Amino acid sequence: MVVLVALTAAMYAAVLIPFKLLPIIPGITEIRPANVFPVICSLMFGPAGAWGAAFGNLIGDLMGGTYGLGSYFGMLGNFWFGYIPYRVWRIIGKGEPIPWTTRKLLLFLPVTLLASMACGVQVGWGLDTLGLVPFHVLAPLITMNNFAIAAVLGVLLLPRLYPRVKRWGLLYTDIMDPEDLSTGRVSHVAHIVAWIALGGALVFGVLLSLGVTGSDTFDLVLPGGFELSLSMDWMPQWSESVALGLAPIIVIFILACVFI
Repeated sequence: MVVLVALTAAMYAAVLIPFKLLPIIPGITEIRPANVFPVICSLMFGPAGAWGAAFGNLIGDLMGGTYGLGSYFGMLGNFWFGYIPYRVWRIIGKGEPIPWTTRKLLLFLPVTLLASMACGVQVGWGLDTLGLVPFHVLAPLITMNNFAIAAVLGVLLLPRLYPRVKRWGLLYTDIMDPEDLSTGRVSHVAHIVAWIALGGALVFGVLLSLGVTGSDTFDLVLPGGFELSLSMDWMPQWSESVALGLAPIIVIFILACVFI
């Protein structure tokens, strides 16, 4: 498993570094075809894929000239990016992810989206807290960037890599003890809580980042000339910053991951 951590980190960093020359937000994020590796390595290597994604992202920042305090939030976000796929697949996938069928594809895409949201929310919250990039810019961008690339390239690469890794006996299910692979008794509940927490964090974080408070009211003009008044009274009044406002939701998400 330690070797697989190193292999995942090396592959991830090797593809990340050249694309640092194609930034989306200079010094923060870029076009990242390497985003496919945390997802497919998670499904093949299990926890080694998660740790490999974390260290690979840090190495990519160090070698690519984008290292800073935000790199540690990037490391944590990429850990979740590589942790969620294999854990959630064990709950809802019930078997190997390939060969692709309609059912497996319809499961793979939400799993990839959930992992992408986890990375986007974690990194967006961290860099907004550091005052580097607003949450409403970075979190949705990372989520969409991760999901689009991992979904498309994952569908293409996993059927070609998974059988070879299986023949070599390097799947995490072949290496790890069965008792280390068991899911918790409340894993399905934790899975649902993770979806609610991440979805809520994205929406609530964007509103906080844009400066929307509980006292604000918006008048929306709908097709046909209808007007809808939308009140933000539901938003908690105790915090109007992304750092404090999302902290409890981040904690709930982390607790959910522990029990998945």
